[in-house]
Amino acid sequence: MLIFSFATTIVAFVVSVFGNDCKEYSLTPSDQSLIDMMKHYLHTSRKADTPVAHSQQDIGVTYVRWGKKVCPEGVDIVYAGQAGGNFYTNKGGGSNYLCLSSDPENGRVTSNDNDGLYGAEYDVSSGNAPAGFRSNMYQKEVPCAVCRRTGKFSVLMIPGRKTCYKGWKYEYNGFLMSQHKIYNQIDFACMDGDAEPLDNQSANNNGALFYPVRAKCGSLRCPPYKDKTEVHCTVCSK
Repeated sequence: MLIFSFATTIVAFVVSVFGNDCKEYSLTPSDQSLIDMMKHYLHTSRKADTPVAHSQQDIGVTYVRWGKKVCPEGVDIVYAGQAGGNFYTNKGGGSNYLCLSSDPENGRVTSNDNDGLYGAEYDVSSGNAPAGFRSNMYQKEVPCAVCRRTGKFSVLMIPGRKTCYKGWKYEYNGFLMSQHKIYNQIDFACMDGDAEPLDNQSANNNGALFYPVRAKCGSLRCPPYKDKTEVHCTVCSK
């Protein structure tokens, strides 16, 4: 507080002197030195307080594209990897899907028994695959990509739509998925409509599961929604 008060007093003095005819004042060499110092202080402070201009390349938003290893055309990829999450029957632990890096920096082996990170599989077969979705994905692992759209400030997943609203830029669309209702709750995710498997392996390892969501009328008003239908989704940026 003392330093701030002293600086404020000196600034006021400098402003007062330079706002009037200096001939009215008899300045000693030490007074002039102090004024010169404060002129330098004011000048450098103004420069430091000037907002830094950012280019469009500095501004951007990130989102996860589920089911694909690449980002849409014109969008930067941060990294690609494998979808993961908690085991579908675990009662505790994480409750969201994760896009796991393909080049992790692993920690040390530990003796605790809190196994809480697993890969994710498609729980989609010919019997429940949405229209146009590959039906041979059952029990295959799920890829993902973290994408960055430059020059945008917001990213939004819209459930129930295939297209973006006016003023928003389309990133990708697909189908709303989560785990089956008889398993533990997990976040909804917009699975790309052209989803693909992580690799050619197929085994019933479970882990986190992706299952297509179906609309149910009642508290969900129909219309505009329709009972027992697959739910579209789209990801948009602005």
